[in-house]
Amino acid sequence: MTMNNAGGRRKAPTIHDVAREAGVSRGTVSRVLNGGHYVSPAAQEAVNSAIRKTGYVVNRHARSLITGRSDSVGFLLTEPQERFFEDPNFNVLLRGCTQALAAHDIPLLLMLAGTEDERRRIKRFITAGHLDGVLLVTSHSADPVAEELHKAGVPVVQCGKPMRSGSKVSYVAADDRDGARDMVRHLLSRGRRRIGIVTGPPDSPGGVDRLAGYKEVLAEAGIGVDERLVISGDYSRGSGEAATESLLARAPDMDAVFVASDLMALGALTALRRAGRRVPEDVSVGGFDDSVAATEATPALTTIRQPYDRISAEMVRVLLAQLGGEDPAAVILPTELVRREST
Repeated sequence: MTMNNAGGRRKAPTIHDVAREAGVSRGTVSRVLNGGHYVSPAAQEAVNSAIRKTGYVVNRHARSLITGRSDSVGFLLTEPQERFFEDPNFNVLLRGCTQALAAHDIPLLLMLAGTEDERRRIKRFITAGHLDGVLLVTSHSADPVAEELHKAGVPVVQCGKPMRSGSKVSYVAADDRDGARDMVRHLLSRGRRRIGIVTGPPDSPGGVDRLAGYKEVLAEAGIGVDERLVISGDYSRGSGEAATESLLARAPDMDAVFVASDLMALGALTALRRAGRRVPEDVSVGGFDDSVAATEATPALTTIRQPYDRISAEMVRVLLAQLGGEDPAAVILPTELVRREST
C-alpha cells in the first residue's frame, strides 16, 4: 500500500510496492519490466497483476540508464511543416503508427524536417541515442536521411521504396506500379484514349513506378505514349492544378487524366472546371491514395486505395523486429481500384 505524504497527496507506487503486492523480489519485478527473461510464467503473471493493481508506471528514464535504450520511437517527416497539415495521408500514417506502438507501450515522437538545417539537427539528435528507431516518411526517396541513419546504426523503416539500388534500408510500400496499371486500364475501359498523367516527383518511387505502370498499359493497348500528356507534380494541390492547366494547353483533346495523388487531383478538378471541361463527361479524372480528399471532391474521385492502416502496422512490426535483432526487411502491399463518379 502506498503512503500519503505530508501534503495529503498519494505517493506514486514504486517497484518495491509492486514486489510486495506480487510476493516476489524486487529483482524479479525488474526482470519482468525488462523483457521477462528468466522469470516463470506464474511470477510474471503475479507481477503484471500487481502492476495493474498498484497503478505502477515505469520510470522510462531510469530504465534507459540500465538498458541503454530510450523506449521511444521517432516519426520523421522530411517535408515542410505546411505539407503535414495539407496532405491528409501524413496524418493517417502518424495515427496508425501511434496506435500500433501504443499496443507495446512505446511513445512516438513526431519530428518535422523540411530543410537541410532541420534534417542535420534531427539526425544529430537521433544518432546521439535519444531514440531507439525511426519511422521515416518522405515524398523524395532520393533523400539520403534513411541511408545516413542506417549507416549510423539506427534502426529505420521507410514508407515507400528507397530509390538507391542495393539499399539495405527496411521499407514498407504499396504496389505503385500495379495500382497505376489498374487505373489506366479502368480509364481505357471507359472509352478514353487521350489519357494524360500528372506524376509524382521523379525522385520518388511513386513518381517513377506510377508513370511506369501508365506507360505499360498504354503499350499493351497499342497506344503510343505522347510526351505532351506527361507532366510531373510534387503531390501538392497547387501543383496538380498547374500541371493540368499545362496538359490542357499542350493537348486540348485530352479526354482523361490520371493524377498520382488525390490531393493533386483536387487541383486538377479546379483547372478543368475553370477551362469549362465537365467531369466525367468531357474528361475523366482518376486519383491515387483514397484519402479523405477523394470523397470530399466534386465529383467524388475514382482512385487507387493505398492500405494505410496496414502500411502503418507493418512499418511498426518491421521496426520492432529490427530492435529485436532481426535483419532489415521489405514489404510491398497490394492496392485496390475504388470506382466513384469522376470517371
